Amino acid sequence: MERILYVSDLDGTLLNRKERISPKSIKIINDLVEDGMLFTYATARSLVSASVVTEGLSAKIPVIAYNGAFIFRAATGEILSQERFSKEEMEKVETVLGQQGISPLVYAFLDGAEKVSWITEKENDGIRRYLDMRKGDRRLHPLPRTGKLYQGEMFYFTCIGEEEELRPVYDIFSKDSRYRCILQQELYRPEYWCEIMPANATKAIAVTKLKKIWDCSKVISFGDAVNDIPMFEASDEAYAVENAVEELKAVATGVIGSNEEDGVAEWLKTHVGRE
Repeated sequence: MERILYVSDLDGTLLNRKERISPKSIKIINDLVEDGMLFTYATARSLVSASVVTEGLSAKIPVIAYNGAFIFRAATGEILSQERFSKEEMEKVETVLGQQGISPLVYAFLDGAEKVSWITEKENDGIRRYLDMRKGDRRLHPLPRTGKLYQGEMFYFTCIGEEEELRPVYDIFSKDSRYRCILQQELYRPEYWCEIMPANATKAIAVTKLKKIWDCSKVISFGDAVNDIPMFEASDEAYAVENAVEELKAVATGVIGSNEEDGVAEWLKTHVGRE
């Protein structure tokens, strides 16, 4: 029997506008996982953040987080695969962001613990919203203006703000092959996010790794945004939800129901076991 890996994006795809997976979708997916479906999600979120919004979803699956920088065992947090910056690459990020007057959220391992650091005096509305949605998150590591922001084993940077202030940062890192840089507007919000990560931190590469780990012969993926295009290109079949951007629909195998209509789960319910 052919082993197929099914991979879904979260925000705007598997998650509804309330940033949750509906009870209907959870039941459909969990039942299929119990019956042997090989399913995971691939998200820009951390495992901690993703675990909150996917509450109730089977914890048996390895998951792809930080846009592909990490593959974790969902139940234990064990790292199965990871991508990090070199010392020189981290130094360039610090230099460029300093020159541009940007104060980012810095994701790093400090003394073995995953932390998200930021300068409290540099918070803007977008950063405050990010923090408000993560109250109680043990990763949060606020720093005073005099604090050392760039420290530890850094693996991800997020800059939140206006498009015009972030565009120069994107222009610099998107042209450097050592990095992967994404600039896009926050879903349902006015602010933009510019995310800087190692070059190999992509959903496409992570999906390919997981395909090998699980010894699968085929990948079928689901998404809604431009940053899902590489994952679609690395898949044998790829389906865009109805609410997806036109650029993604243009490269998709087909278009399915929206994230408000349990599009991914309904497709899985209809097709899994029949491929």
